[in-house]
Amino acid sequence: MARLFGTDGMRGEAGRFPLNAATIRVAGRSLARHLAERRAAGSGAPRIVTGRDTRESGHWIERAFIWGAREEGAEVESAGVITTPGVAYLARTLPADAGIVISASHNPYEDNGIKIFASNGRKLDDATERQIEADIESERGQDSKELEPGEAADDEGEAFRAHALREKYLNYLVEEIADKLTLDGLVLVVDCANGAAFELAPALLQRLGARVIAINNTPDGRNINRDCGSLHIEGLRRKVAEERADLGVAFDGDADRALFVDARGQYVDGDATLWVMAQYLAERGRLDNDTVVATVMSNIGLEMALGSKGLRLLRADVGDKYVLEELLRTGAALGGEQSGHIIFPRLSLAGDGMITTLSLLRAMRESGMGLDQLTAGFERYPQVLVNVRVREKLPFDEVEAIAGAAREVEEQLGARGRLLLRYSGTEPLARVMIEGERQDQIEGYANDLAAVIKTALG
Repeated sequence: MARLFGTDGMRGEAGRFPLNAATIRVAGRSLARHLAERRAAGSGAPRIVTGRDTRESGHWIERAFIWGAREEGAEVESAGVITTPGVAYLARTLPADAGIVISASHNPYEDNGIKIFASNGRKLDDATERQIEADIESERGQDSKELEPGEAADDEGEAFRAHALREKYLNYLVEEIADKLTLDGLVLVVDCANGAAFELAPALLQRLGARVIAINNTPDGRNINRDCGSLHIEGLRRKVAEERADLGVAFDGDADRALFVDARGQYVDGDATLWVMAQYLAERGRLDNDTVVATVMSNIGLEMALGSKGLRLLRADVGDKYVLEELLRTGAALGGEQSGHIIFPRLSLAGDGMITTLSLLRAMRESGMGLDQLTAGFERYPQVLVNVRVREKLPFDEVEAIAGAAREVEEQLGARGRLLLRYSGTEPLARVMIEGERQDQIEGYANDLAAVIKTALG
């Protein structure tokens, strides 16, 4: 049976399997059934909260899921357009048995996806995902009534409730996360990516006193992530310079990540954000075990900067799911990815771009420094990535030619460089990633090692 759920939910082109209405309806029924089985006898129907980003397919996909879940007796309410971490928060605090997000994050509008959060705000466990996949497989190909346009449409009561749920999340950010943080006098540029944060993010920062210039905040169903947001930082840099702003922040389509531009127009990625927040927490005795969790893709410059302060970097596999697992295993207080997923497990078990933004602004306010000053001491090392097509994915250390060449590169790099060899999870590719002090040098190492891999496995 094919795996439909990846590390970030079930994703694909909207309207095609498994993102067609009939299959989504099966997924809704399946989840509701399995949630009901977990409930104690007589404890009532499972409760589910849903939300979506701004893609044109989001509404009908959400309605199909709700329809299926209600067929199995679940109580379902929608928060409408809301961020992914907003749904995770609602699932935890309503409380609900599950939270459903209809989003494909940073992908183009043609795609969509389904992310499922458990009642603790963590992503759904693998076992339940496998059960849903099995149910989809068993019903695939059977006649199933598709959701008709206009069927099961929202009523005024649902729209009022959706607004109340979004306000609940916004109030949480203002009252509990911001908690006495004032942004009076700050000029902030916010790139909403024409996505789920297009109303919430400007409203949040304005409530705290900032003057907010919102850009890419007019979604039309098709412009989400298009030449904007966290994947396209150039427009934000121009606007920050034009407005002489104190900070620019860019979200992705579902606002679970945030990237920044400082007042000098310098790009601040997830690694640099981890550096700023690690220092902030450590100075206040709140960086548990003096440890930060990042991924194998985080720049060696972060590791060296942290080491200069007596702090340790632990690396997890790529994916915020794996960062969270390592955070919970070690009891660390801060983790994240270069892409801008930052997790503060004491605040939320889901990466939340708006929590990241508030945390960074707090560090700026309490220190009295700009972001350019706070990132001082972090030097991003040159990095090169070379892909090699392979016919088979043998362990690299079992191919002597590759293992020997890799050892030679690591010896040449020494303590001020890093080699990472890994296979693509979706394509027949070997990836050679090298970081070091000189771009020309690491490019040579990478190309030489790629040639060895091509000879051995290509």
